Amino acid sequence: MSAGTKTPTDPAGRRVLSAALFASAPAEVLDFLLPLWAGSTLNAGASVVGALIAFEAVLSLIVRPLAGELADRFDQRRVAAAGAGLYALSFAGYALADSLPVAFAAAGLGGAGGALFWVALRAWTGQEARDGDGTAAYGKLLSAEGQGAFVGYLVAFSLLERTGYPALFWLGAAACVLAAALLLRGPGRRPAARPGAYAAGAGGLFRRGAAERRLLPLMVVSAVTAAAEAGLWMLLLLRLQGDLGLSPNEIAMVFAPGFVVFVLLPEHTHHLTDRLGRTPTMVASFAAGALFAAGLAVVSTPLAKAVFWTVAAACFAAQIPVEQATVAAASGGRIGRGMGLYETARLAGVVAGPLVMGVLYEELGWVAACAAAAATSAVGAVVVPFAVRVLRLPREENNAATQSVHMTEDGEDMDTSKPEPAQPSAEPALGPKEHARKERRDWYIHTVAFALGQLVLWALDSSWLVWQITDGSVPDDQRGPLVWLGRIWLTIWVIDTIWSWSYTIWPREKKAKS
Repeated sequence: MSAGTKTPTDPAGRRVLSAALFASAPAEVLDFLLPLWAGSTLNAGASVVGALIAFEAVLSLIVRPLAGELADRFDQRRVAAAGAGLYALSFAGYALADSLPVAFAAAGLGGAGGALFWVALRAWTGQEARDGDGTAAYGKLLSAEGQGAFVGYLVAFSLLERTGYPALFWLGAAACVLAAALLLRGPGRRPAARPGAYAAGAGGLFRRGAAERRLLPLMVVSAVTAAAEAGLWMLLLLRLQGDLGLSPNEIAMVFAPGFVVFVLLPEHTHHLTDRLGRTPTMVASFAAGALFAAGLAVVSTPLAKAVFWTVAAACFAAQIPVEQATVAAASGGRIGRGMGLYETARLAGVVAGPLVMGVLYEELGWVAACAAAAATSAVGAVVVPFAVRVLRLPREENNAATQSVHMTEDGEDMDTSKPEPAQPSAEPALGPKEHARKERRDWYIHTVAFALGQLVLWALDSSWLVWQITDGSVPDDQRGPLVWLGRIWLTIWVIDTIWSWSYTIWPREKKAKS
């Protein structure tokens, strides 16, 4: 392991995670607000709104391969900072837009900025990961993205009716500028290939283009399954609103448990991957995705759908970091190019999936759409072992300390008699003072999210805490799921406060995790 290796606990790693949080907050909210803004502010019809969304997606698809090349040639954090800058310009364009040409220009900037930002950031994560395959690092990055989306929605729903769209867009631009500033801190440097990154098993170097050809089956699996997931998610939204007659708040409650799982779980799923290996983890995730899609066809209550969605979110939290780490490990030292291909494949699936699944739903109905999504995930579970095997990565082992087996260039097993040296811990031990400081820093972040959440609940007249302070109790006509959620959140925050500050009152060491 090189001395320059970074983890999310290092200053550079923390800045990258913070940048991901600040940029993902407005970017995720924009996907939700863009059609509403275009329709109300620009009086755009459905076809024009669709063209605006498609233009951004197509620009992002076109720029993603270029973003991968730039990430391999230049400092990846600088490339990501350039993407954050384009993001900021895009939000400023939306804030100032009074005509469709300006809106399309803003959409184009956002598509290009998103491609540069996310491809470069994921390439940096793979380059600097300390654990063997980068799964833990990608899990932390995915968790940061989820936290950013969570904060972004809280802010948007609490401020939109009070300030309007322009103020939200300017706030999004400011968040992206802050993300760029975080990425520009510290000395710049060119990306360096990881030790052994160009080696194919025990054989020679990857030829130019060989890594991309070997990645093709995994890219196809990722694109097709992403299409099914995106299409089914869209149909589930429509079904909850149309067939079940749920309000937006009630729909949010259906998705809330899964969203919380998706935010909290990714940085911990690498423990499962370390035990099972990358291929079994992905197979299990795709199989669970198939069960989720099939289950939606037979359950009818919102509670049952929420349970199925939560299980699916847990599987996505395990699957996506493993996919990204596998692409990084198989990219032949050109992680940027590999991430560019991976991001392009998934985005293509996300763009095509809602269209295909929408047509299928209109022609054959809900059960047929769920069955198609389930079949797609099942095929992914069957094909992914082959897709990983053709990458010819070092064989996964459950007990690397007692035996070492690798794959040669031709795919043959090669046994070695000496045990592998112990790998350094993915998370190094922290001294009592450092551990206490980390717990306080995490508590500050949790408290900001809690305060924003209470602000949103107060705006909706659903804050249990505010009702208790002002009236002493919650009126019967105000009781509902949001009040219940706010009360649970308050309990969790109190427990988190006591636990986090206990390290300051009673300092103790954080042991290293292997």
